[in-house]
Amino acid sequence: MVKQIAFSGILSNKQKFNPDFYNWNKIKVRYCDGASFTGDVEAVDPKTNLHYRGARVFLAVIEDLMAKGMKNAANAVLSGCSAGGLTAILHCDKFRALLPVSTKVKCFADAGYFINAKDVSGAAHIEGFYSEVVATHGSAKNLAPSCTSSLRPGLCFFPQYMAQQIRTPLFIINAAYDSWQIKNILAPGVADPHGTWHSCKLDIKECSSSQLEAMQDFRLQFLSAIKGLIGSPSKGMFINSCYAHCQTEMQETWLRDDSPVLGQTTIAKAVGDWYYDRSPFQKIDCAYPCDSTCHNRVFDAQEHPEL
Repeated sequence: MVKQIAFSGILSNKQKFNPDFYNWNKIKVRYCDGASFTGDVEAVDPKTNLHYRGARVFLAVIEDLMAKGMKNAANAVLSGCSAGGLTAILHCDKFRALLPVSTKVKCFADAGYFINAKDVSGAAHIEGFYSEVVATHGSAKNLAPSCTSSLRPGLCFFPQYMAQQIRTPLFIINAAYDSWQIKNILAPGVADPHGTWHSCKLDIKECSSSQLEAMQDFRLQFLSAIKGLIGSPSKGMFINSCYAHCQTEMQETWLRDDSPVLGQTTIAKAVGDWYYDRSPFQKIDCAYPCDSTCHNRVFDAQEHPEL
């Protein structure tokens, strides 16, 4: 893990770049447990000395921060991107419960709304993968009981099966064509042995018409997975039609003259207005390629040999 990282976007301490949260205390929690802080296995793997105890790490971190002054917070947010975004969803109510009743607590999930969709070969690849993660980490006891009481624990690792039950206010920021999900859920290497998706996954402009069709279908599945949150007064959402992954911690997508907008509103303004109850925000973009404000990711083949 690098010793220093830049705090930008939602983590920036400059008013110009982050008007609603620049003067907050900010803590970046290092992530290395592999299951969005849900693991809790007593046994230690003797071969690797691996401890599957992410849930204990999460609790220890929060308790440490409370002792350092977070117990006096008037406002608190649990946010994260990717696996950290999933953490913000899975732990939102738990985080709320650990803080004083008087604290205004909300959660932001950036690129953490992973969906249960079949891959291009028709296989339930991500469903099987999540089931194995949950089994390996003994995560079941740390997933939402409102979900695990009626569904297999592996499914309760997907937000679509449990997010509706979250009581604490939650804001979802996600690209409908999330680049990680396209690369690992829709078209993982195992489903594309001949590498026909290789250039498309690196750059959406390189996708063929049939690949774009598959991606449009993926977007519809994504929209179906969030439909239970639409209209809920405690939920916010900014779902744009970009080929992107994580948009809150990069200045160019959080708040800049040319950053992505929905209804002429930047992510920073949408999230800030929603957090401070200035106005609700639930917007879903039109389909690709309609949004000219997108910052579509282009990946370097050298850096991603696995694609």
